[in-house]
Amino acid sequence: MTFFVRCSIVPLGPTVLLTGASGVVGSALLSQLSDCHVIALIHRTPAPGADEQLVGDLTAPRLGLGQAAYQRLSSRVDAVVHCAAITGFSSGPEATHALNAAGTRQMVELTADADAVMYHVSTAFVDRTDLTRAQMGQGHGDATARPEDYLDSKRAGEDIVRSSGIPAVIVRPSVVIGDSATGAISAFQGMHGIIHGLLRGLLPLVPVPAHSPVDFVPQDVVASTIAGLIRHGSRESEVWVTAGADALSTERVLEVIQETALRLGLDAVRPRMVGPEMVDRLIRPVFIANLHPRARRRFDDMLAMTALFAHGHVFPNSLGQKGLPAALGSSELEAALRTSVTYMARTKGMVRPAPAAALQTAQVVA
Repeated sequence: MTFFVRCSIVPLGPTVLLTGASGVVGSALLSQLSDCHVIALIHRTPAPGADEQLVGDLTAPRLGLGQAAYQRLSSRVDAVVHCAAITGFSSGPEATHALNAAGTRQMVELTADADAVMYHVSTAFVDRTDLTRAQMGQGHGDATARPEDYLDSKRAGEDIVRSSGIPAVIVRPSVVIGDSATGAISAFQGMHGIIHGLLRGLLPLVPVPAHSPVDFVPQDVVASTIAGLIRHGSRESEVWVTAGADALSTERVLEVIQETALRLGLDAVRPRMVGPEMVDRLIRPVFIANLHPRARRRFDDMLAMTALFAHGHVFPNSLGQKGLPAALGSSELEAALRTSVTYMARTKGMVRPAPAAALQTAQVVA
């Protein structure tokens, strides 16, 4: 295994080993670490924004490196940012635990060998142990999504970090959406899938009470939080990157999505909000049972994901503390959601680009 794409000027900041550099959080973080020397541990997908890229295997002893290469790496690293994870809910427990738990163990060992500090990216949803359908005693139906596999693996990863004795900061973001200014994101996931279904009119109902908080944060806020922790030399803490008490309600989220769709010329109808108990008692046996298997699976996957928000409590929030970005207010969260919806609709080809003449007219009027 060899290093490549080495930069000619080494910044004065620490040397950071970053996993998951091509993912949602990792790719956003690269632009925030311009004062650091970043080595991206990659498997298949390149990370062109890094100062160096190292091909390795996150789940293999010594990351799949030879002894000499591993020792060279550990002698250089000051901080380890572990973003790599399976974030989908349909990969199965074995694959999910192999990366999210066993991969974390390998990164802990490297951090110890390097005498470095670890910044471990987990999820705020480890705090919700009772909101998956399995925990509530409800069936999965035809769903392929199993949030409990993901959450169990992230809890296991946190346990590995805490019990290791290394200096470590556990970062817990809630649902991550696109950049707050542009909506751009390296891969659509989680909440984007629900937004897409709403824009296409595929979700006539949402099994979440109107008042339930839907906690999300833009990817740049998560990235600037991690960068701030590194710059301030944080070594031991648990940091919640969430909307906290300012999280939008389900009802307001659906209103913002519908308002944005109408501005984009999409005829999106706001779905009906119902309690999860009504789904199993009435909607599934009367309406869902006779659907095409693909439609049933899509509906049950939505149930599995939205169960994480039903009757959810407010997450803790560390934003605004010393060295961290300011907490987001509800108006900022609404603006970020509009931007993400717009970016996804345009990227998916759901909205035609505005003609040049119309853009010029709009600029003159503005």
